[in-house]
Parts: sequence; structure tokens; C-alpha cells
Amino acid sequence: MRIGELAATVGVTTRTVRHYHHLGLLPEPERRSNGYRDYGLRHAVMLARIKRLTELGLGLAEVRDALADDAGRDLAEVLAELDDDLARQEAAIRERRLRLRALLDGSGLTAEGPVSPELAEIFGELTRNPEPAMAAKDREMIAFLETVAAPEDRERLLSAMRAAADVPGALERTHEAYALLDALVDVDPADPRVEEAARALADCLPDEALEGMGLGQLDLEGTDMTGNGSFFRAFLDDFAPAQAAAVRRTIELLVERAR
Repeated sequence: MRIGELAATVGVTTRTVRHYHHLGLLPEPERRSNGYRDYGLRHAVMLARIKRLTELGLGLAEVRDALADDAGRDLAEVLAELDDDLARQEAAIRERRLRLRALLDGSGLTAEGPVSPELAEIFGELTRNPEPAMAAKDREMIAFLETVAAPEDRERLLSAMRAAADVPGALERTHEAYALLDALVDVDPADPRVEEAARALADCLPDEALEGMGLGQLDLEGTDMTGNGSFFRAFLDDFAPAQAAAVRRTIELLVERAR
């Protein structure tokens, strides 16, 4: 058989056959006097076996192991590892589908994008229209932190948010603080309203929300107040100068309370 005939018989492309030759998976056949490769039944059987193994999900390196005559891993061992890997993928896919279903059911899809059902519930309790512009900005940042946080940090964030949301009058208090921050857009950072806004914002977090957040260990004298100085600077740069001063002062007040 010529290469095209072999490829058509097994159901692959001639490019695939040449690739397997290049990788050493499929032995090169002898050539005819005219220079063309002359494939036999053995090549067709070997190529079909490679095809079956790749269709099962084996990588080409694993296929080489399975086909090796000497010192190669037993085929059953390779397939058992593949089965374990597929089981892990299947579990991950089930988890992703559950999360997607929660979003489609409306328990995690917010204006800030998909968030956990727990955070979506808290956002729902602390959202009121019309609302200060700073409220949407704050939710956007909280959604970002939930996405990038390590699991234990994410749990602490949600615990703090839940503690804040459970305080009677939380919605009104947070929106009043947001309104004070909104009013600082064109204000000088030395304006006394900066301190007023910072204290109002800090008061939105009860003592219960500060527990386990590690705020008491932050270095107020250093520039790296959050453990990630570059991120914190970028975070503050997104505010007007007086608003940034109020946010920084809020953190100082929270750290002092945590201590």
C-alpha cells in the first residue's frame, strides 16, 4: 500500500502517518524501487492500534509506552491511569455544571459578573436602587477579591461580609457611607469630610467582621499595608485623591480596632 491508501484504510490523514513516523511510533516501511513507501498489513494494524489509543485519550508519549515491546509500562496500567484522570475530569465537569446551574437559576449572576451564591445573596441584601456610585465600585472590588483569593481567604471575606450584612440597618448605613465617599470626588484630601467618610465606612464593619481577617498584623507605618503594596497602590489610584485618602484612613481605623 502507498501512504495515501494506508491512511484511507485506517481513517487518518497522510500528515498523521508522517507525524507518527517522525515520533517513532510507526516504523518506516521499506521503499520500492521508485522511492515510494510500501506499507503492509503490519503497518495498518499498528496504525489502527495507535488510533484507538489516542481516541481513548492517551497522549502520544503514553501511546509509545503502551506500544513498547521492552521496558514499557503494561497497557492495563496506562489505561488505569487514564481512567483515574478521566474520573477527576468528570468530577470537575460536574462541579462546573453545578456552578453554571446556580448562575442560570439566578443565584450567582450579578451586574459584577458571576460570583458565588453566598456573595450574590449578600449583594442582594445590600443593594438598593438608586444607589451611590461607590456602592457598585465596592461590589466590583469585592467580586474581584473573591475570585483571586485563596480558599481560606475567600471564606474569611464571605464571613466578614455576612457579619456586616446581618447588622440591623446595614443597608442604610453602608449607603450613607458610600454617599459620603461619592461627595469627595472634587474635594481636597485635607478636607475634614475625608475623616468623616472614613469613620462612617469603618463603622459599617462590626467587630465580628474583623475577627480572623488578620488586620491587627498589618504595618501601618509601611507602604505595604495589605501584604501586596503594588496592588494596593493600583487600588487607590482608581479613586479620586480625597476618596483614596478616605479609604486609606478607613483601613487605619479598622487596623486600630482589630488591635
